[in-house]
Amino acid sequence: MAGEQSDLPPLADNESGVIGLMEVEPSPVEETPVEFKGDYFPSPPSSTTTSTLGLGNHGPAYYLQRVQKYSSYAFTVFASFHIANTSIIPLITRSVPESNRYLLLTRPYYQSALTEPLVVALPLIAHISSGIALRFYRRRQALKRYGAETHRDRKTIPWPSLSGTSALGYALIPMAGFHLWTTRIFPVYLHGDNSMISLSYISHGFASHPFVSFAGFTAMVGVGAWHFTWGWAKWLGFAPSQVNEIESKRHLIRKRRWYAINALSAMLTTLWLAGGLGIVGRDGKTGGWIGREFEELYNSMPLIGRWR
Repeated sequence: MAGEQSDLPPLADNESGVIGLMEVEPSPVEETPVEFKGDYFPSPPSSTTTSTLGLGNHGPAYYLQRVQKYSSYAFTVFASFHIANTSIIPLITRSVPESNRYLLLTRPYYQSALTEPLVVALPLIAHISSGIALRFYRRRQALKRYGAETHRDRKTIPWPSLSGTSALGYALIPMAGFHLWTTRIFPVYLHGDNSMISLSYISHGFASHPFVSFAGFTAMVGVGAWHFTWGWAKWLGFAPSQVNEIESKRHLIRKRRWYAINALSAMLTTLWLAGGLGIVGRDGKTGGWIGREFEELYNSMPLIGRWR
């Protein structure tokens, strides 16, 4: 009413709007998916249990993103062991036979019947499937938000933008799958086990099929290193898109983070290739009956056997 004085205290200088809302910079639409935007008046947790466990009123995207995040933690443990065995140790010892001793010593810890499904298979499947499911869920939310009812309406609405990290992850799937098939699945299929698969087997493949081996390994390592580094930068909150500084410094900090993450990716790629190509890739063919077994394996592979 006119002439009446309000009993509400005045807003502070650094506050604006009603109920003491802090003034923040606007967030681009693509950085804040619709499923993460709360209601205007958020409802309290339904019970003490859900509040304690952190299971509030979150949508499917919230949980899919966390499955994708935490599954990468377990797979990073395997990747660290694998890079150490196949690149760092050969780079230190400068000998493939010597490096095979360390590989055979540590491999049972992450290739046993118990640890391999828990550390490699399940986290990898969860990481890939949650990422795909998250993309389809956001697509469905976009169609619902814009009221697309017909096929023609759905065609006019674009899919959610694909980040560079996600694009690298999708590109890595066939490369990592091909590597898994040549080193784990096919030897078991042909010989019943893969106990003799070692760094010498990889060296034999580089010597007998250099084009496929060098090109494929370089591509897989480059894509994998950039995907790992950018993914961890996002999980740790260091991605350029996650900068929350004032506007005058945001552009500079984003640029610095972009250069820093790419520099780390290049360093990881160089280290990985130095041992993988520089030592293992140049060791040559294996002689004797083991070498003949290796040659039989490579020649029996449908895709590799034709390329020299």
